[in-house]
Amino acid sequence: MARTRGLVRPLTALSAGLLLISGCGSGAASDKADGVPDKASSGPVVVATTVWEAALAKAAGAKNVTSIVPASIRHAPDYDVKPSDLTKVAKADYVLYSSFEPFAGRIKEAAGSDAKMVELKLDNSPSKTTANVTRLGKAFGTQQAATRWNTTFGKEWEALHTKVRSTWPDGKAPAVTSQMFTSWAAKLAGARLVGTYGPEAVTPGRLSELSAKKPEFVLDNENMSTGTVLPGSGAKQLNIANYPGQDLDLLAVYRTAAQQMEKAFAAS
Repeated sequence: MARTRGLVRPLTALSAGLLLISGCGSGAASDKADGVPDKASSGPVVVATTVWEAALAKAAGAKNVTSIVPASIRHAPDYDVKPSDLTKVAKADYVLYSSFEPFAGRIKEAAGSDAKMVELKLDNSPSKTTANVTRLGKAFGTQQAATRWNTTFGKEWEALHTKVRSTWPDGKAPAVTSQMFTSWAAKLAGARLVGTYGPEAVTPGRLSELSAKKPEFVLDNENMSTGTVLPGSGAKQLNIANYPGQDLDLLAVYRTAAQQMEKAFAAS
């Protein structure tokens, strides 16, 4: 998740971009060439603003899924919407977005899409993830696939939780502070959460409060990091990613975080 910034060009600019595309006539790119899923394939065409929403759609059983913001953009609101993005939305059955991405509604309006807009509350905590997958499965008519994924996820979470706990320093739950959107990682580790911060930068006063609680580790948010959070405190900082990669493997987000914490805890 991320702080809202000035995200898009004016709507008129986006509309103008769509006119340019629609004016290409027979020279327009094919669905396969421009990255738009083929409606002839089974299931609805799903366009997500970022790979996070796209990964949730994939987990829910959707087959025709694409994202607008590339996985390489670590802070999604920094993305500059392109005219080619409008063609994706224009051909979608569903557009997935989050409230901190206000450009999503403008994209739909500019493209004149009849797609159903679905707002997701992005949070990698287990309850929120499974709720999002269940909701999307019902919307797409892929409830069985969504249920299977949630079952797999539940088992994976428990296995990772157990493994990270086995690496606790001296067998005791480590004290951690986390960015508010990465507190799920502290739960995954079974760590003792002594404080949270963000999404704004840590003020001197908050720095003093958090340092006084003597956390051993800081679980920062890689996707909106402001640098070293508690300088001089002695706490080791880990950069936890909320977004999956271009492969849209949401489980990999949890596995990667678990591996980071296992390595850090074992070395303490």
